[in-house]
Amino acid sequence: MRDISYPNVVIGGVPVVAAPAEIDIATADELRTVLLGAAADGYTVVVVDMTGTRFCDSAGLSVLAGAHRRAVAEGGELRLVIPADGPVVRVLTLTGLGRVIPSFGSLEEAL
Repeated sequence: MRDISYPNVVIGGVPVVAAPAEIDIATADELRTVLLGAAADGYTVVVVDMTGTRFCDSAGLSVLAGAHRRAVAEGGELRLVIPADGPVVRVLTLTGLGRVIPSFGSLEEAL
C-alpha cells in the first residue's frame, strides 16, 4: 500500500485510518482493503482521517459509502475527519454523502 495505513493508531479502542492525499481509482481499492481489514478485525466504528486529503473522486466516495453501510449494518459507523475548509467538504456536500456519513473537524471530535 502506498500511503494508506491501518490502523494508523488505535485511540480508545477506535482505529484511525490515515487516508491518502488523493482518493481516486488508483488508491480506492487500497482504501477499501484497509477498511475491510478493520471490519474483519471486529471494529464497528472506524475513523478515517482525511485532513491531508486534497481530492476524492467517485471511486473514493463509493468506498466510503460502502464502508459506512457495512459499519451501520454491524451497529457502528464510519466517521470522517475533514476540516471545514478542506477541499473534500464540497464534494461530500454536493453528493449528499455529507448528510449520511458523520464528519468532524478534528480527530478529537470524531473520537
